[in-house]
Amino acid sequence: MKLSKSLYTRAIQCQKSLWLKKHNKDVLTPPNAAAQAIFQNGNEVGDLACKLFPNGIEIPYLNTTFQDKITLTQEYINQGIQNIYEATFEFDGILIMIDILNIKDNSVIINEVKSSTQVKDIYLHDASIQYYVLNGLGYDVKKVNIIHINNEYVRDEELDINQLFSIVDVTYEVKELQANIKNNLEMFRKTLAKEDEPNIDIGTHCNDPYECDAKNYCWSHIPNYSIFDISRLKSQKKFELYKNGILEFSQIKDINSFSISQQIQIESERQNRTIINKEAIKEFVNTLTYPIYHLDFETFQQAIPEFKGVSPYSQIPFQYSLHIEHEDGRLEHKEFLAKDGVDPREQITKRLVEDIPSNVTVLAYNMGFEKGVIRKLANLFEQYSYGLMAIHDNCKDLMIPFQNKDYYHPNMKGSYSIKYVLPSLVPEFENAYKELDLIHNGGEAMEAFANLSKIDDEKLKQRYRDSLLEYCKLDTLAMVKILEKLKECVR
Repeated sequence: MKLSKSLYTRAIQCQKSLWLKKHNKDVLTPPNAAAQAIFQNGNEVGDLACKLFPNGIEIPYLNTTFQDKITLTQEYINQGIQNIYEATFEFDGILIMIDILNIKDNSVIINEVKSSTQVKDIYLHDASIQYYVLNGLGYDVKKVNIIHINNEYVRDEELDINQLFSIVDVTYEVKELQANIKNNLEMFRKTLAKEDEPNIDIGTHCNDPYECDAKNYCWSHIPNYSIFDISRLKSQKKFELYKNGILEFSQIKDINSFSISQQIQIESERQNRTIINKEAIKEFVNTLTYPIYHLDFETFQQAIPEFKGVSPYSQIPFQYSLHIEHEDGRLEHKEFLAKDGVDPREQITKRLVEDIPSNVTVLAYNMGFEKGVIRKLANLFEQYSYGLMAIHDNCKDLMIPFQNKDYYHPNMKGSYSIKYVLPSLVPEFENAYKELDLIHNGGEAMEAFANLSKIDDEKLKQRYRDSLLEYCKLDTLAMVKILEKLKECVR
């Protein structure tokens, strides 16, 4: 049975996953929108990396069989083409497609392109099977490179791809792995030849190096809420409990080995009661002065920075919502959503310092994120730095009472994400995010804005813009409602 480099690396993670992919793939979870966005991002990075090796020829993926691809690759090599993109080879039943094959002086260099910002161990296994195939076919493999994004690069007016990418020589590491490949292949083929599904239990490998698409299937015996949801409990301890037959909170006999925060979660679940530390909440509430400016940013990231002064994957703010809560209960709402296709940072900065005075309480949920965005804007726009840093220094964090479990409800399921906290404290908002149009979470907001400039249908584009505004507005309204509940419980 033929293997590909993706099947090989899948088997490195878990042989049961390999078997399921070949024999029972219907149980695998299809890639969601976030995963598809990662694939698309990887394709864009791969296409740009080809420009590091110009004047090459790409082996077409569509309308060609794998044998066609192999034949075309050989023809281009014979013609003396120096750079071939998606060069395709087969040896020992292993089919590979090399991102960029560089040919010079009767030797070849394998270039594997990744959209991440570092070399990961799984990439070495990926590259090692490519080396195995080419070496087996008699090619002199001079070098193996992993090409990845350099996140320390800061774009100037023009994109410099030589600075954007880091080329890392992994030849030594790849050669070291060659000794294991034949044994691995023999083992993987034996697994594939079995009629019955391999008896491999769940473990840390289910999420390392990637969350496996067979996880829902393999974890079907785990309750929806289990010891695996205990907040900040190390994976090793979770699997120790699992191996001892403990899945439900009710099965935990001694809670003294857990942290105080974890004990609160366990006790809350076992007794089905809300645990409230009124003194701590009162202390937090007393730090807030009116008017309170509830602030939430939305940001997006780009592997390939589009604007001057931006690094790969840095957070670029494009939107904020602001609910202003007065002492008499009045609420005002202000918002900003940037135009698509232009650098939003200066405009959002200008509006932010106009909308938020320098002497008011600014409340965020997970303020580290908001403060990080504000600091970067202050460093970038000196003329606004005083106002921005005043906002920064006036920030308070609404997440603290929930992170510390000063207020803990069983429905929070160990999480202090606002998506869990809101329906726990304000049940009438339980479906608020689900009922929104198009945008239901931060990931969807990020993807939607990043792709707005690609939408030609103006009605659809406006629908997305309206949905972005409604989503961000709900985030700050949620903060208002949550604070209201905290104040109620200490009155």
